[in-house]
Amino acid sequence: MPIRVIVAEDDFLVREGLKELLGAEPDVEVVASCSDLDALEAAVERERPDVVLTDIRMPPTKTDEGIRAAERFRETAPETAVLVLSQYDEADYALALLERGARGRGYLLKQRVSDLDQLVGAIREVARGGSVIDPKVVEGLFAARSGEAASPVGRLSPREQEVLGEMAQGKSNAAIAASLTLTERAIERHINSIFSKLDLAVEKDVHRRVKAVLIFLSGMRPAR
Repeated sequence: MPIRVIVAEDDFLVREGLKELLGAEPDVEVVASCSDLDALEAAVERERPDVVLTDIRMPPTKTDEGIRAAERFRETAPETAVLVLSQYDEADYALALLERGARGRGYLLKQRVSDLDQLVGAIREVARGGSVIDPKVVEGLFAARSGEAASPVGRLSPREQEVLGEMAQGKSNAAIAASLTLTERAIERHINSIFSKLDLAVEKDVHRRVKAVLIFLSGMRPAR
């Protein structure tokens, strides 16, 4: 079955371009396209898509409609994943998208639209319940966070910071191992060390991987 996608973008040319590009993919079906938040909400209620691909800013206010839609769909369409396209690599936007859970959520810079493989790969990842954060956003966050003495991320070794950065992009242990040319067993050891240094004890029903990424994104101290 193809991944059923709704495209939400107020720029006509970008919207039509996305529809055409995605429509050429054998495992993707664009079931609707929208130009504003109200139309998007109506389309999701009608179509119940697998993925919403949405601009971060649309009418009526052109501020953070994509983020607000992603949050609303947690309640009204929990089975629908959301991939937000943005021109902005600010951490606050990515954190707002993920703060109630990273499952089926992605944040990609709009410049990635020109790389169809990366865009479709992100759609596939969030459709299966994974998460995606644009590598450029992660790089910027490292520059801002890793040097802060007060940040828990500062407790990590350089290699552990690399592993956490890869985790923040939504990569699996196998993908991280391939990217850093390490074994999966070595990645598992680094991740366990990260959990320990960030004070993420084993707790029932708590996804420590998501918590670690949120600590990295926000630079906050973990809640106890």
